[in-house]
Amino acid sequence: MCIYLTLGVILFGLIHLYPTVFVAHRAAIGDKIGHMTYKGIHALLIILSLVMIVYGWQEAVDITMVYTPPAWGPMVTVLLMFLAVFLFISARAGGNIKRLVRHPQLSSIILWGVAHLLSNGDSRSITLFGAMIVWAILQMFFLNRRDGAWQKPDRSPILRDIIVVVVSAVIFVALISGHAYFTGVPLSRS
Repeated sequence: MCIYLTLGVILFGLIHLYPTVFVAHRAAIGDKIGHMTYKGIHALLIILSLVMIVYGWQEAVDITMVYTPPAWGPMVTVLLMFLAVFLFISARAGGNIKRLVRHPQLSSIILWGVAHLLSNGDSRSITLFGAMIVWAILQMFFLNRRDGAWQKPDRSPILRDIIVVVVSAVIFVALISGHAYFTGVPLSRS
């Protein structure tokens, strides 16, 4: 397994968990070096982690099959991926989904990971998608601990939900159409 993929996923998780778990330490560093400087370093480390993940994915060697995905996996993957895209878009676009799901963006990462593990049983996929699932669950736990009781947002107009569904559908189709181009992995027709 490529070390860059593993290190990239670890760096990604730690960089995201750090400000949630070590709130006071993060604030102290921000006060010391400046909050904009901290945010810049944080963003650069996230970009570095993503570059490492992409490079590690592409350069992975000794990829072994750990399990055979179920025959129904690809069909369920499509459904889960649409829900993942919808939740990811909903996290920023608003709408009433935030009244049902406390962490829609992190929930989308979990669905994304599960969806891909239903269609891919190789060691490289388990490293990436499995680790991202674990990170998202940990992130939810620490955010809930930090933020306390969930304050559900007020209802929003149904039109916003309709717009989010339409935008999600367009992005979903674009992701399916371009999957082989931007991931290097063509979608199977099964």
